[in-house]
Amino acid sequence: MSDRGTVARQVRVTVPSPGCLVAVMAPILVALLVASVLMVMSHRQESANVRNEEEALARTVTQARSYGRDVLAQISDDYPGQEAVRGVAERHDGRLVSYARSGDSLTTTVRFFAEFEDTSMYGVHHSRAHRCYSFTFQRDAEGGPREKTTQLEKCDAALEGQLPLR
Repeated sequence: MSDRGTVARQVRVTVPSPGCLVAVMAPILVALLVASVLMVMSHRQESANVRNEEEALARTVTQARSYGRDVLAQISDDYPGQEAVRGVAERHDGRLVSYARSGDSLTTTVRFFAEFEDTSMYGVHHSRAHRCYSFTFQRDAEGGPREKTTQLEKCDAALEGQLPLR
């Protein structure tokens, strides 16, 4: 009390104790550290998934080349039938999407599959990458068979104007 009978108000500046600061800051720092670790792990997993998918798509290129060579090897006087071509596609992890045969050419569309590991924080999943190719087999000027391969953006585009196979 003051000498006049009133209560004097004192303004005190309080500074939190170091223990209180640690108690408040420690959970925040732990949460930031955990979030940082999770972000780095997620980035690494995503990079690995992209790399694995690219490798799987590269395997479809190899499958397509092998398919083209094998069909060329079956061409003698006439082009192979639909079932023979389907068998070649299946041996190379492919699915025959379309088959169009005319007197001087054979055009097929094949979807090739390759498996890859897709990792996440919950585990490893096996996924499939696919890519479609159109193959045109014709006779060259000397009468020998030749092949032209075109990678397709979408398999559905290959079906325009053609009847899909079973």
